[in-house]
Amino acid sequence: MKILVLNGGSSSLKAALREMDAATVDGQPVQPLWSAQAEWGRRPGEADLRIETDRVAERKVTIHSPADVLQPVIETLHAGPHRIDAVGHRVVHGGQSLQQTSIATPEVKAEIHRYAEFAPEHNRLELDAMDAAEHLLGARVPQIAVFDTAFHTTMPEAAKVYPGPFAWYEQGIRRYGFHGISHQYVSRRAAGLLGPRNGPLRLVSCHLGNGASLAAVRGGCSVDTTMGFTPLDGLMMGTRPGSLDPGILIYLVRHAGMDAAQLDRLLNRESGLKGVSGVSGDMREVVEAAGRGEPRACLAVDVYIHRLCREIGGMVASLGGLDALVFTAGIGENSAPLRQRVCEQLAFLGIEVDKQKNAHPVLDCDVAASGSRVRILVIRTDEDWEIARECWRILKDH
Repeated sequence: MKILVLNGGSSSLKAALREMDAATVDGQPVQPLWSAQAEWGRRPGEADLRIETDRVAERKVTIHSPADVLQPVIETLHAGPHRIDAVGHRVVHGGQSLQQTSIATPEVKAEIHRYAEFAPEHNRLELDAMDAAEHLLGARVPQIAVFDTAFHTTMPEAAKVYPGPFAWYEQGIRRYGFHGISHQYVSRRAAGLLGPRNGPLRLVSCHLGNGASLAAVRGGCSVDTTMGFTPLDGLMMGTRPGSLDPGILIYLVRHAGMDAAQLDRLLNRESGLKGVSGVSGDMREVVEAAGRGEPRACLAVDVYIHRLCREIGGMVASLGGLDALVFTAGIGENSAPLRQRVCEQLAFLGIEVDKQKNAHPVLDCDVAASGSRVRILVIRTDEDWEIARECWRILKDH
């Protein structure tokens, strides 16, 4: 079965054609037959597009919105020799009603649209991807929605309820959690790397990219996470602030005259690393500026690490202990200095990093020192593979 995976984020779109069968579905990820990636945000009105088939092609695409990158990506694949049996889509917010992988019927799409208000940087792009794929491939090819929120449905009720009026919870205002596809993949991969244990594996999964979140995972099930009702909560991110005193927003409304649209832009696009550093929302550029001694860039990195360590401590408390700390996604996989600083700050938990292994990790690997009581894993997340596995699971009996 050939499954096209479309994985849209807040600043990128990844596409991959994965071939799945009963012999490979539970094994390690295999190379895609075809892949493409588009990134935007560094230059207004422009995206960088890279397509890999039997050769690599790169070009720039003029865009008015992220949806504009979808058509050239899908058209490139559609013009090739591959038959596509299904399209799997990463959908960020499934809300209360969409708690498991689902075929994207009109009713499912309507629910995804309803929850776009809670994940405005994601859900609308993902609906555009479904429409573009159906237009180019035809209605015979099933579209499958795989939800980032689904992995966190195992959290206990105490971790889901906000301490406001209980009517909020009844109305669906509750903690959902996100990046679930990535957390699900790396927790499953970590269990495979570490092997059988006497009790359930307790790990904190650190998905650190432009968007960032932690998950406390016990025995393969999410018991807590840092994101909440929307992807704005929790850790400091590229352009999002993470947890804030809500009184700040009341103050901005009352004294700065800001409306909902202005707050939305402020919180989704002008905060986080970008807001503090004044340089960029890209950690690579912020670190470069910090290396030049720019004070706000140095401060942005310090704030990022402070808040990350504070939140890891909260996840460990939810687990009642820690067996493994997992770093994944763009920053988690590639920033050795950040991993080292975090591990050194958390040494009181029995975490001891091997500096040489950490500086040159061979993914997927354990970079903990031999005497460390907690294993430190650097795992390359593969959301595309996890999405393809979910699609296989849904379609294998159809």
